Amino acid sequence: MKLAILSRNGKLYSTRRLVEAARERGHSVRVLDPLRCYLRISSDGFDMRYKGKPLAGYEAVVPRVGASVTRYGCAVLRQFELMGSYSPNSAAAIVRARDKLRCHQVLAAEGIGLPVTVFGDNPDDTGDLLAMLGPAPHVIKLNEGTQGAGVMLTEKPSASRAAIETLRGLYANFLVQEFIAEAKGADLRCFVVGERVVAAMRRQAPAGDFRSNLHRGGSAKKVRPTRAEVETAVRAARILGLGVAGVDLIRSERGPLVLEVNSSPGLEGIEMVTGVDVAGAVIEHVAARAAAAQRSRNTDLTDS
Repeated sequence: MKLAILSRNGKLYSTRRLVEAARERGHSVRVLDPLRCYLRISSDGFDMRYKGKPLAGYEAVVPRVGASVTRYGCAVLRQFELMGSYSPNSAAAIVRARDKLRCHQVLAAEGIGLPVTVFGDNPDDTGDLLAMLGPAPHVIKLNEGTQGAGVMLTEKPSASRAAIETLRGLYANFLVQEFIAEAKGADLRCFVVGERVVAAMRRQAPAGDFRSNLHRGGSAKKVRPTRAEVETAVRAARILGLGVAGVDLIRSERGPLVLEVNSSPGLEGIEMVTGVDVAGAVIEHVAARAAAAQRSRNTDLTDS
């Protein structure tokens, strides 16, 4: 299989591991910086070049598109899709998952458990907005924050109002959610590939913080998720259209709740903690699905 990995930096752990896993399985693989890809769009076809040379013939593309380049990176991925390349995460699915508000709306509509979430724009409605949510503490999240950045805990309604007013003054998009106290600063990262959770870890926030992200000093250990947690993680990824996803769950008195679905989950933490070859699982899934897509296209051509 001829495979491309869209990544700004080929030296990153996740990118390197995907390259290694692909080569170990006999695939041809190339890392492409999405910002160096440029496109020709026409009614007579789609073309793409990279550093002055044409890009064509890639059977599959694994996107590692960072949040800061979502718009351009997804345009490049969409062009690959239009040129016949398979991707486990489509451009549309990545955009859907990156917008926390949209993601929560889509998942809630399908009955996925979530922390109660409120969203509003007008300062005159802040008091009623918080009343809809319930008593503090509250969790306030930037709509497109990553790795725990842009997430804060407010202990009192007055602190919630002050934080909301500050963010509105900065023209930031944000959500306000209930705080799940019984989780005690822990969450589960379930790494979904296809219809399976291939690895899972329990992350614990450091003392004095409530964010369990490893980038924020959290600790982690390997865990076996319950059947309900596996089903929730797989369903959430499927609903959003993601073949590869990091689904963050929190254990609550009313069952597993989805905190976030990451369309470009890092491999380093979960591989180190669990010892699972997650990169290999991703490559094997992509190769199998790309081959199936190619067979389907060949059948269609034969039938026509």
